[in-house]
Amino acid sequence: MGILLRWLGAYLLLAATFNPTQWNFIRWAGTHYADQLPLTLLLGLLLFVGFLIYFEATIRSIGRFGMLLIVAIFGLSIWVLIDWGVLALDNRDQNVWLGLLALSLVLGVGLSWSIVRQRLSGQASVDDVED
Repeated sequence: MGILLRWLGAYLLLAATFNPTQWNFIRWAGTHYADQLPLTLLLGLLLFVGFLIYFEATIRSIGRFGMLLIVAIFGLSIWVLIDWGVLALDNRDQNVWLGLLALSLVLGVGLSWSIVRQRLSGQASVDDVED
C-alpha cells in the first residue's frame, strides 16, 4: 500500500502542476499571478519542494540510469500497445496524461525503491548516518 501511495503522490504532484484540463497550477498562475502574487509564489514554492523531495529521492535510489530504464520500459510498452492497435497517439490530451503517468511511475518507483529492494532481497537498507 505504501508503494501505491508514493506513486499516487507523484501523480498528484505532476497533475496539480500541469494537466490538459483548466485545473492546474501552470494555467491558474498564468491568469492570476498579477492579482494573487503571494499565493502564486507560495503554491509554486510548495510544488517546487514536492518536486525536490521526489527528484532527490529518485536520483539517490535508482540514479539517472534507473530513471532512463523505467522511461524506456514505459515507452516500449506504449509502442507495443500502438503496434497492437490498442492505443493511438492522435489525441493530444491522452498523450499528456500518458506522459504524466510515465513521469509519475519514474518518481514513484524512485521513492519506493528501497521498499521494493527490501522485499525482493529480504535485506534492509539504511543510509549512512553521520554522528
